[in-house]
Amino acid sequence: MLASKPWPTAYSLRPLFRLAIAGWLVLLACWGLGPRALGAGRRPPNVLVICADDHAAYVTGAYGNKTVRTPNIDRLAAGGIRFLRAYCNSPVCTASRQSFLTGRYPRSIGVTRLETPLPESEVTMAETLRLAGFDTAAIGKMHFNSDSKHGFDVRIDLAEHRAWLAGQSRDALPTDLEVQPPWRPFKDPARVWLNSFCRPVGATDREMDGTYFAEQAAAYLQSPRAKPFFLMVSFYEPHSPFRFPLEYRGRHDPAKFIVPKLGPEDDEQIPAVFRGLTDAEKQGIAAAYYTSVEFMDKNVGLVLEALDRSGQARDTIVIYLGDHGYLLGQHGRFEKHTSYEEAIRVPLVMRFPNRIAAGRGTQAFVELVDLVPTIYELCDYQVTAGLQGRSLLPLLRGTTTRHREHVIVEYAPNEEVMIRDQYWKLIYARGAERRTDGYDTPGPLVRNKFRLYDLVEDPGEMNNVAQDPAHAEVVKRMRDLLVEHLAKTARQPELLPASVNPLTVLDFCVQSRDVPRPSKGN
Repeated sequence: MLASKPWPTAYSLRPLFRLAIAGWLVLLACWGLGPRALGAGRRPPNVLVICADDHAAYVTGAYGNKTVRTPNIDRLAAGGIRFLRAYCNSPVCTASRQSFLTGRYPRSIGVTRLETPLPESEVTMAETLRLAGFDTAAIGKMHFNSDSKHGFDVRIDLAEHRAWLAGQSRDALPTDLEVQPPWRPFKDPARVWLNSFCRPVGATDREMDGTYFAEQAAAYLQSPRAKPFFLMVSFYEPHSPFRFPLEYRGRHDPAKFIVPKLGPEDDEQIPAVFRGLTDAEKQGIAAAYYTSVEFMDKNVGLVLEALDRSGQARDTIVIYLGDHGYLLGQHGRFEKHTSYEEAIRVPLVMRFPNRIAAGRGTQAFVELVDLVPTIYELCDYQVTAGLQGRSLLPLLRGTTTRHREHVIVEYAPNEEVMIRDQYWKLIYARGAERRTDGYDTPGPLVRNKFRLYDLVEDPGEMNNVAQDPAHAEVVKRMRDLLVEHLAKTARQPELLPASVNPLTVLDFCVQSRDVPRPSKGN
């Protein structure tokens, strides 16, 4: 077994080190210390990960929503386990995705911003499983921000869909059909780029990229192969502008959606871009989002049905997740980019027949960074070097009902970090820089601001009680836990300030220090 050891900083990870990692993995296999398939002649399970973009847990039937129709995700949940308190590690696509693919925190891998590419120095789950003898494929959105495949033998994305579509005869659309305009966020008014008119894309179901990805995944699943596979299918829905095809128009009446009420402290933190939205427009945005979720769920069904037809369902670990959540008017916002529950709590469902009891839900706190070590253990692959997540296997076996005492979510673009436990949520924001991505708020900047929410008495996170002397010990306890975590997971610990002042450490650690993009020619 390869024991855990300190992980080198990203700046010290050179190609030779990556070769060393590969060498260790190959030696593990040769010594019988990798998957049992290599050491004891037993084939490991397949791994199928289905990921949605911006899908909030609360807009899922399996999580108690009675309005949205997600029968395929619900069916998957009924056959496995639902994690009711699963949290992304950052409420932004790139950082979240690269974190759960590597099993390491966004700050540790140097990927905290939307545009940052995953460093070649980082080892993904695909690379590890590929070296262990798996076929690997990624279909759909990955957010690598580079041409690297990071261990995936097969890579299919929008370029392949466009090429396929160019060779198809397009379906005729009704002449009076109003469709979504080109997506131009922050250039057009929010009511336009958030699809408040709840309009479909100018395409039919069969022409949509989500349907194409599902069909490509179906073909992959039904192709005969001698090796186990790791397939990741990643849909662009329901990310704004909440796309759905012609056939899905009119599925929801916007007037039936309730506009969330604002709290006493919300007004000063609502980004200017959302302030002009009317209640009717907010209802239309929600209806469009729900419709896009339902279209995405249909494509999840296509993938699951193909897996069933392939005869491999009983030998396949299936995971469904959202990369982060989304606010639909809560606190006046229509975005992720915050530490509110709706933005950071994600749907996470796992099924593995005969290994995971069906129809269970767990209230244990888990983070998406826990997925990689869990999958490795389910595949009997004993690699722990560098991983920062914790295997969920005890939860899956039912030998415990607890996993973490608290969860931590970081959001470097706002220089913000959050910790929550069973009762409290503490958010720290550096408050030194204005947002420049279109989500700036009109209120004045407040340096080193703490917000504390009593999640038992105030589950909607409306009243900040951080300044209440009665809660001073809670603030201190959770602040110190944040400092300990941020220092422990720093990518360049040698740069940490020597000060014992916790505010100095927090101030330093919440700032983005991503790995620089490689210069051309290197």
